[in-house]
Amino acid sequence: MDKALNIIQTVAKQANSVVLFHSASGKDSIALLDLLYPYFNRIVCVYMYVVPNLDHINRYIAYAQRKYPKAEFIQVPHYGLFSYYKTGYMGCNQRNIRKYNLSELTDLIRAKYGIEWVCFGFKQSDGMNRRVMLRTYEQNAINTSTHKFFPLSEYKNGDVMRYIEQNNLIKPEKYGATQSSGTNISDIGYLTYLRNNYPQDLKKIISEFPMVERILYEYDYETAQAE
Repeated sequence: MDKALNIIQTVAKQANSVVLFHSASGKDSIALLDLLYPYFNRIVCVYMYVVPNLDHINRYIAYAQRKYPKAEFIQVPHYGLFSYYKTGYMGCNQRNIRKYNLSELTDLIRAKYGIEWVCFGFKQSDGMNRRVMLRTYEQNAINTSTHKFFPLSEYKNGDVMRYIEQNNLIKPEKYGATQSSGTNISDIGYLTYLRNNYPQDLKKIISEFPMVERILYEYDYETAQAE
């Protein structure tokens, strides 16, 4: 991870505090917090929730707070919730909440905590759009005009997993054969993982988004028909 460390050290020469958008259970976030921690006096980790206070998420946050006592965790509504609530997605109660995108949320957090530099786990290997964007920045990773940086820009998923294993960090969440992609309430892998391991979290999600139960019903029906 020498390249990532060079990027982090470049930013650390300009700031002693940083905001990290942290998915709690994802491999990129797990690795990034470990990489950042020695170089900043203050790290504010931002977890964006779709449904708040889920046990399988809280256990990752609790792990990070024990291992990295200087790190602070805040939880905020995911910016995608505006469209969910507006349309009644998955049967949720329609309501009005503040509309903002990731950039606007970033600026709100900067202003609240007085921190200029913000770190994200974006990688060029995530897709064409990310690759094109990241290659326009210094070291393919530092946007000096917006004070955003992306230490994992030139790494692939396997590189990140090797770092986690070599440093004995908590393993990222995995749904069957699929690596965690966050709280995706329409993903059957995620939903069956919760049903088998965190039924209380699934209950909270169904309470907020009742049509999730239909996804599970249809999956169970199709599975039974195939047997």
